[in-house]
Amino acid sequence: MPHARRYVLTEPEACEVSFVSQRGAAPEQPASVLLADHTTFRVGGPAAQFIRVTTPEELVDEVRRADENRTPVLLLGGGSNILAPDDGFDGTVILVATRGITAEVSDCGGASVRVQAGENWDEFVAFAVSQGWVGVETLSGIPGSVGATPIQNVGAYGTDVAATISSVRTLDRRTGAITTFPAVDCGFGYRTSIFKRNPGRWCVVEVSFQFPLGDLGTAIAYPELARALGVDAGERVSTTAVRQAVLDIRRSKGMVLDADDPDTWSGGSFFTNPLLSPDEAAALPPEAPRFPSGDKVKTSAAWLIQHAGFSRGHGNPTARLSTKHVLALTNRGGATADDLVELAREVRDGVAARFGIILEPEVNILGATL
Repeated sequence: MPHARRYVLTEPEACEVSFVSQRGAAPEQPASVLLADHTTFRVGGPAAQFIRVTTPEELVDEVRRADENRTPVLLLGGGSNILAPDDGFDGTVILVATRGITAEVSDCGGASVRVQAGENWDEFVAFAVSQGWVGVETLSGIPGSVGATPIQNVGAYGTDVAATISSVRTLDRRTGAITTFPAVDCGFGYRTSIFKRNPGRWCVVEVSFQFPLGDLGTAIAYPELARALGVDAGERVSTTAVRQAVLDIRRSKGMVLDADDPDTWSGGSFFTNPLLSPDEAAALPPEAPRFPSGDKVKTSAAWLIQHAGFSRGHGNPTARLSTKHVLALTNRGGATADDLVELAREVRDGVAARFGIILEPEVNILGATL
């Protein structure tokens, strides 16, 4: 009979029986209610009410309470995909700080892992790699919380999180019921899901994953990553090596958070890579990147931005494109949300004028539209 193991992780001190978590203790109650202190852009005014929840029950109760009182709600995890307004949020900001990982592991069935929404995503990836859980190693270094990943179907270097998600447990804010979506019902697509297409309806409470076990990661699909690893696309490399290579690449682009580096004071990639019809793709210059994506053709937003005349560091003294990567809009210190929205509009309009393609924001812009 196959050997099976069941692990339950809550806080680190409870983990010595099975294995030692690499996570630190849950953060202390934030002293500030400025959104600038809880977002990676470091932008945003005060919240009318700020609540930190540490259990899934508290999360559900607080969201239900606010909805019953018809109070606007902003759910905040790592704050990495939000450009918050300068005048703040006139409602309840709920900081999701729920913690807990439960894993059932068998030699033949792999790892079935349930993760609370407030867990730090990159810390979870590091933990998965350390346990020989295969499939998220190329998603290393992405900021934010586990609960945010299915909403955007976050992805990088040829992998989307949808490839390992088995289900998503949610609070349906329309009915007040707890609803679990099998992966097949999540409507995953390129940087989208049923949750993103119905903004505000579902509050993610827990995400479940299914991982194969092993030392080798999934086949390397992304040429840049293959070059960094010194292998050909399609080869498999240890998950530890893949994680380190991805982190190195992301750091070189200012895509790993660093308190001392303004190039990382951003929301990561501000625009998604456009999905074009074959005719639209054919109208691009011959040298433009093209990647098959179902019946569409994906091109590079970064390439379009650069070839529309926007160089690294473009902008004003407070809001600029990153000096390392043109796809990131950065706060150089003292930027307002209006400064960053103005820069985003300039870039979007410049690309549209040059190539006839309208870039779509990946970042959730609160209180403003492009």
